Amino acid sequence: MTKSEIRKKYKAFRKSLSFDQVDDFSLSIANRLLQLDIWDSSCYHIFLSIEEQKEVNTEFILNILAGKDKNIVISKSNFDDISMTHYLLTDGTKIKKNNYNIPEPVDGIEIKSSQIDVVFIPLLAFDNSGNRIGYGKGFYDRFLSECKPETIKIGLSFFDAEAEHFETSENDIKLDYCVTPNQIYRF
Repeated sequence: MTKSEIRKKYKAFRKSLSFDQVDDFSLSIANRLLQLDIWDSSCYHIFLSIEEQKEVNTEFILNILAGKDKNIVISKSNFDDISMTHYLLTDGTKIKKNNYNIPEPVDGIEIKSSQIDVVFIPLLAFDNSGNRIGYGKGFYDRFLSECKPETIKIGLSFFDAEAEHFETSENDIKLDYCVTPNQIYRF
């Protein structure tokens, strides 16, 4: 299967989920994350879910991070140059949806990619080697290439690994883990 075919397949899988299933699976993923040895770090990057796309609801993970008093970083996307600017999430952070319904910070305290210890990554599909397929723009590959080499990269998925290995390019950055409602994949 091509990346395009895989994207189409997993978008259809997501679309078939009810909003209750999305929340149940998202809570299972958040609870499973607690089993990982990642909680000694201080700076965690997380995406804010696009509800209309039935992405993993990161509200549960945000609550864990806040409860552990971690620095939480969220991003704003620039579609002109496919870059992301990262901001510290604070009580005063104003969130607004962009033209693609992505919730983003309006402004705030900017954080460099090199300061981030752990990144939770949205994706459509992944394989048993830690390759991932997102929406295809390359935002996360560019962002992850700016992070320090030891930054932990964790994919979040409602579905298990795709049996078939994906075609990759030299710009693709692999995951360290992928967490699903059923298990933790370590790469």
